[in-house]
Amino acid sequence: MIVLGIESATESVGVALAASDGVLANVEVARGRRHAESIVPCVQFVCERADLELSEVGAIAVDIGPGLFTGMRVGIATAKSLAMALNIPMVPMTSLEVLAAAEAMTDDIIVPVVDARKSEVFWAMYRRTNQGLELLHQPTVGSVDDLVSDLIARDQSSVCVGDGAHRYGDDITAGFSCSIGAAVHPSASVLASEAVLRAIRNETVAEQMVEPVYLRQPDAQINWSTREVRS
Repeated sequence: MIVLGIESATESVGVALAASDGVLANVEVARGRRHAESIVPCVQFVCERADLELSEVGAIAVDIGPGLFTGMRVGIATAKSLAMALNIPMVPMTSLEVLAAAEAMTDDIIVPVVDARKSEVFWAMYRRTNQGLELLHQPTVGSVDDLVSDLIARDQSSVCVGDGAHRYGDDITAGFSCSIGAAVHPSASVLASEAVLRAIRNETVAEQMVEPVYLRQPDAQINWSTREVRS
């Protein structure tokens, strides 16, 4: 099984090809949120690098957020178009799952934390099992204090990963004894590799079932709502 992974929920764009024996090719470009111009050339690049035809891909994996609204929407739209054209299934994964999957084998609770701006973070909690990642806490958005309260309530050894963990690491570790892992941003290579395992287990969906994960309204919608209240 060969999986093409598209990661565009951050300011960078990443694309990777993976199979059961590892990552075949990957590329990451930082072009200042110019996702629409970057994804297709990246797909072409990894196919050439791996010496594969796109028709050899068996599934498309994509990061469905939370993250940059425009970036993830472009990535999801491109991934769905490819899946439809190739008539193959998809493996949608949240950015929180991708970050958690990047953490090396550990018995600690894995807590991906993504900077949501406005002094908030997105987070979830996972545990590694022989079957993969087990979700312990649904993805949510809130303040760093809210996150620390959840960690204290669970009272288990934890490792926090993601740009939110790195940005607010001092606040998190001051309120609760946990470590900060290495992963900062979701990786297309991790996305594609994890998706291979899920595809082998038939954990795939049709392209029409794939939708972005919004844990908070887009900023433009929030600003418009605020203007309506004030007017």
